[in-house]
Parts: sequence; structure tokens; C-alpha cells
Amino acid sequence: MDVVIGIDTGTTSTKGIAAGPAGEIRALTSVHYPLAVPGPGRAELDPVRITDAARKVLADVTATCRENGDRVIAVSLSSFLHALLPMDAAGQPLGPVVTWADNRSAGECERIVADGDARQLQARTGTPVHPMSPLTKLAWWAQEDPAALRDTPRWGGVKELVVAALTGGPFLVDLSVASGTGLYDIHSRRWDQDALTIAGVRPEQLAEVVPTTQALTLSPQVAAAAGLPPETPLIIGAADGPLANLGVGAVSPGVGAVSLGTSGALRTVVGAPTSDNAGRLFCYALTEDRWVIGGAVNNAGSVVRWAGQALDPGTAGSSRGSGGEDDDDRDARLLDEAAGIVAGSEGLLCLPYLLGERAPWWRPGMRGAYLGLRREHGRPHLVRAAVEGVCQQLALVRDSFDAEGNPLTEIRATGGAAASRLWITVLASALDLPVTVADVPEGTALGACLLARHALGELPDLDQAAALVPTGTPTRPDPADAALYRRLRPLVEKSALAVLDVVTELDRIAPEPLPATEKAVPAGS
Repeated sequence: MDVVIGIDTGTTSTKGIAAGPAGEIRALTSVHYPLAVPGPGRAELDPVRITDAARKVLADVTATCRENGDRVIAVSLSSFLHALLPMDAAGQPLGPVVTWADNRSAGECERIVADGDARQLQARTGTPVHPMSPLTKLAWWAQEDPAALRDTPRWGGVKELVVAALTGGPFLVDLSVASGTGLYDIHSRRWDQDALTIAGVRPEQLAEVVPTTQALTLSPQVAAAAGLPPETPLIIGAADGPLANLGVGAVSPGVGAVSLGTSGALRTVVGAPTSDNAGRLFCYALTEDRWVIGGAVNNAGSVVRWAGQALDPGTAGSSRGSGGEDDDDRDARLLDEAAGIVAGSEGLLCLPYLLGERAPWWRPGMRGAYLGLRREHGRPHLVRAAVEGVCQQLALVRDSFDAEGNPLTEIRATGGAAASRLWITVLASALDLPVTVADVPEGTALGACLLARHALGELPDLDQAAALVPTGTPTRPDPADAALYRRLRPLVEKSALAVLDVVTELDRIAPEPLPATEKAVPAGS
């Protein structure tokens, strides 16, 4: 059959699929790479590993397509948001990729907020002022090395890097990724001059912004290495979050998409770029007339993995237990234990900010905490409270949708944690909405494939994507649990902001230690 290849460049791996006309997966592969944490606040990737991974994934998926007798009619790209790297005039990297998880620009973020510019910038650019964003990263660079900032020919991100590697052509970025930089006015559709002034860059140092459906051409060398015809179109694609909505069929009004991997996110699609009055939601493009609003949380499945390492005797600090139990098996066992605890964890509240937090407050320096801890609480209480804490964060994002007149009526969930019954039942009650798990192995890469078919004219209405994604029976909220979580939610917000003052002082007394080696950090949404 005729298939489209979707390539999704993530924070710790690049994944590729080939999908048929009805969304059926015909090939699947991935290439992993480490996220380096060489110092406090730093989180970087080797750009060569990223481009090598994209080429290898393309070649491997194409080879499987040939074995299946399938014909590749297009390639489409997804990438994670908020990356930054210096590049030369030919598009070659001049340094590491600074990822969304790098928070060295926290001080610049605080300065922008103190100057009163943050709310207006977010309203125009759709991106919260936060250390994750290229805006604050560039502002930090302007303070640390203004000459390098000024003299670097190009500043781009992962999408610009991969496009250059696969096409060898012009310096381009799609509208979706541009809308996540904090530098692009999503209403007037141009680089925002005030943001560029704060960042210290010139428009000519940034890529030309093109529609997410823009068709490019693979370079002859890349096409030959992958065994593809040189005329095979390369659709520039979009960012991972908006494409994840498309890949699970959550593109109609009132339908939300929840990602529950190591991190999490809640997003919904609206018809035009918008900003919320409270500054709690991002707004990123999917296409020129479909925009995704929502919020990402840094911690989801990672909190259960941490619990297994920190709270499980005999397995702490090890990836395997004494009985040969691996991380996934241990996570499942801990969740089974936690399922025996009633909603509310018997008065235990968890702020699960092990990796800091983003939505809905977008405040650097957030740290985790347990509140209400008593001697009667055991490991199952701690694990359930952590799951509840993550779901309450996503519910706070949902509350922001309601406040802006974009209520949800249903949720489609995806990600590794979505396989857990406890996660889905708590999520349904915290959101007070039915939750259906989307049965797709790689929703973001599938979204890239569906966007390519839209660009080729084969899927004229993106709403048709919902019918292409298989789902199970919805899990409905428990009314009593939903009422309890609704009562607890104001305490979550009150506690999180109060604890922020305490951890800010703690960081001054006991700063974050310097990591000795590279280590993997969970990816963002």
C-alpha cells in the first residue's frame, strides 16, 4: 500500500513509523541517545546524534516498507519544542542543542516577569515566559556572551537542524515550532520585535517561517541512502504536542488529549490563535487554522519510577529487583498496591514536582513535597498521592479551559502510563470527564503522517482523523471521587505557591549538586 513515514525527534530518542491510508502502522523503529546534564541547570543534546538518528530512522523504516511491498509517498517531521542551538551560515551546528529542560535562564525569566513584560509577551507569542523557552535562553546568552550571540549566523532549534540535515536546503522552520519559541507573534504572523529586542537577536538570524504543510525535497544524498526516489516530498510538519492531538484524533471542539508518559500534558484544539487572561495556557499552531491550547507538566510516570527507586526496599538505586523484576514490572506492582488506597490517600497530599513544574503557573524553582504525612501512611499511600498530584495538575489546566470558554466533554489519553488502570481512573475523576485510551503506539509520529496526507490533499478535513484512531471503552469518573478532588484542588494550588517560597530559600542554602556524568532526563510535551 501507499504509506507515509513520520519521523518524531524527541528529547531522548527519534522514532519513526510508516502509516497507511487508514492510519494502520506498517513499520516502527527508534534510535535512542543520551541527554547530557553536565552542570547545574543544564540539559543538552549532541546535534550530530540527532541528525544521524533522523537519517537512520528514515533508512530503517524505508527498508521495512520495501520488505512489506509498500510504496513511500511522503515523509513528514515532528520535533520537540523549545530547543535552541547556534548554527553557521550553512546550517551546521556550532554547539550543543540546549533543550526545554535546561533552566539556566531562570534569572532572565524572573527579570522579564519583574519588568512587567511577561503577560504581554505571552499574549502575543502564545508561549509562557519560562526558562524552557528560546526567548529566555537567548536573553541569558545575551548576558553571558553577547559577542557570540551577535556574531552567530543562525539561531535555530531541532526542527531547523533536522530539516537542514535532510534537505541541505534553505533555513526554514514551521509555524508550529515557531509559535513555541516565545519570539513569534502568532496573531500578526511575524517575528515579534519586542521579543527579539529582549532576546538580543536580529530577524535575519532566525529561520523563515512556513506553513506546517509546506512540501520540501530530500537532498539527493539522503534520498539515495534511504533508497527513496529523489522526488519524494518531505512535509516540514509541526511540533510534537499539536501532532499528538492529531495522532489520537483529538482535533474537534470539546475533545482533549492527555499525554501520560514520563511527563504529561493536556491540550485541546481551537480555531484561531488565542491567549488566556490568566496566562496559564500556551497556544501553538497545528495548521494555519487549527491551534492547540494547553499546558505541559514535567512529572507524570516519572513519579512512580522515582517511588520504585526511592521507596522499594531491596531495589532502590537498581533497575532490577532481587527477583529479576525490571522497572516496568516494579512500576506496575507499586500501582497495584496504590489501587488499594481510597481516593484522597487518607489525607495525604503530594506536590509531585520532582523535575520542577510548568503548567499552570510557569514558575521556575518548583519542588516536590508531601503534606499531611502521618505514621499510618505507607508506600501505597505515597504512590497513590503522587498519581493524584499529577492528575490534579492536569485538572488545573482543564479548569483554565473552562475559565476561557473552552470546556471539554471527553478525553483521549495516550502514553505509557495510560496503560495503568489506576492512572486512568484517577485521571477521569480528577478531570470529571470520561477518558478513552487511544490505541496507537506512536501518536505523535502518526500525527505527522496524518498531517502529510492532509498536505497531499488525501485528508482534506482533519476531523476525519478521529475515525482513524482505535479506542477502547471510556472510563467514567466516580462522582464521589470527583467531588473530593474538586474540594482538594484549591489546596493543591495554595500549597504549591506557599512551598515555592520555602524551596527558594532552600536552594540558596543547599544548591543543586553538580552531576558527575551524563544521565537521561525524561522528555517533555
